[in-house]
Amino acid sequence: MANNGALPDEPHKSFDTILTLDFGSQYTHLITRRLRELNVYSEMLPCTQKLEDLSWKPKGIILSGGPYSVYDNDAPHVDPAIFELGVPILGICYGLQEIAWHNGKNVVAGTEREFGHSELKAKRFDGHVDLLFKDLEDDLKPLYGIQFHPEVTHTPRGIKLLENFAVGICKAKQDWTMDKFVDKELARIRALVGEKGQVLGAVSGGVDSTVAAKLMHEAIGDRFHAVLVDNGCMRLNECEQVKKTLTEHLGINLTVVDASDLFLDGLKGITDNPEAKRKFIGGTFIDVFEAEALKIEKAAADSPKAGKIEFFLQGTLYPDVIESISFKGPSQTIKTHHNVGGLPERMMNGQGLKLIEPLRELFKDEVREMGRKLGIPHDLIMRHPFPGPGIAIRVLGEVTREQVAIARKADYIFIEEIKAAGLYDQISQAFAALLPVKAVGVMGDKRVHQQVISLRAVQTTDFMTANIFRFDWDFLERVSTRIVNEVDGVCRVEYDLTSKPPGTIEME
Repeated sequence: MANNGALPDEPHKSFDTILTLDFGSQYTHLITRRLRELNVYSEMLPCTQKLEDLSWKPKGIILSGGPYSVYDNDAPHVDPAIFELGVPILGICYGLQEIAWHNGKNVVAGTEREFGHSELKAKRFDGHVDLLFKDLEDDLKPLYGIQFHPEVTHTPRGIKLLENFAVGICKAKQDWTMDKFVDKELARIRALVGEKGQVLGAVSGGVDSTVAAKLMHEAIGDRFHAVLVDNGCMRLNECEQVKKTLTEHLGINLTVVDASDLFLDGLKGITDNPEAKRKFIGGTFIDVFEAEALKIEKAAADSPKAGKIEFFLQGTLYPDVIESISFKGPSQTIKTHHNVGGLPERMMNGQGLKLIEPLRELFKDEVREMGRKLGIPHDLIMRHPFPGPGIAIRVLGEVTREQVAIARKADYIFIEEIKAAGLYDQISQAFAALLPVKAVGVMGDKRVHQQVISLRAVQTTDFMTANIFRFDWDFLERVSTRIVNEVDGVCRVEYDLTSKPPGTIEME
């Protein structure tokens, strides 16, 4: 994402850092996450990173796995200069082969692919184990390699292996804590914005925007202006709840704009193109937000505080950054991300605001931890994510007021039952979606032809991969019965059993 100078101070300037170089493995981000769980700061960069362009020296380097053979014509290779840096290097799967390839090319192409679980038993004799590649045995450089993934939860003691490398071998300090990060970020924001500068930001009531808004309010008080745009596709009573939470409980300066008619009227006729739906919602949101921003800017300029709005707050997280820098990269647009659309660019290019992204170095669990440090209530910290386009992308097909009302009520019942069963905090995200089909049912002793609700609930640590949540059948039957009885126009309820991948968490 474009940024013009308001980035957070890089944590690698303050914390010992393990650099992870990404070769395209679906697990690379987990290496960084696991290290941070050990209170060791880690950053991820693509494997094509040139050492001469790196302005800092890591305590150690991890080469990730990847879907290649080192002998493929298009196989990625690291800058050879990293092997002269003098820091320990750990190769994982493809990373191990990359180390061997750079140290004598002692890698033999396999004839079969091997996937899945395997058990490995190793016997130790007098502390010495023969090395897989003879050239590595004679090399005095601190090179290490393994042919399995310690970062995945299926690997017993995988975290201990990473700790042994990062702390035991690299001597990295375990000092990455949210207390320290919050203190540094508050000081940075105050210095950056100054005594009179003001900041504008969009909020939704979700965890990311709420934590970012609270952090900004802690730093500069009422000089932060939050805007909530009601697009007509929010959850039941959500606008009122968000307003009460942000203003009364967190003391944030909030403006609410009701643009529901504008959004819902404009969505008419968009039937089978989810990308067109997202782009319309995103573009309209930008127009509405920009118009309100101009009003706030004028009012701010005329206020006794006389500060100019110079910054735009964006709740970008580290997974968003990873998506943009990962080696495999975004080869195609699966769907426009609702958090990183064109609003920041419009605010910067159109109004000359500088982008400020205080959460861009953090994973979701770290954002929640920051929220706790800032005193945000538990129920808000653990609130399930809600997409910017709202229920509009949970109504598959054309979005109408009637369809939104059906999906909204079904979703409310589903979440209410989840909370009543004490399952809410165990689930990362759950919702009800309205499918673009009708099914035959029997209600009141007659056949009906009505709509179908699909329920979805997943567990994940980072939202980059996810598993379905396994409800018991009694729970699902209870939810289904309530929805069919209480939501007019619905005669059938189904549960989505698709993990991510191959599915995405949202339907559209």
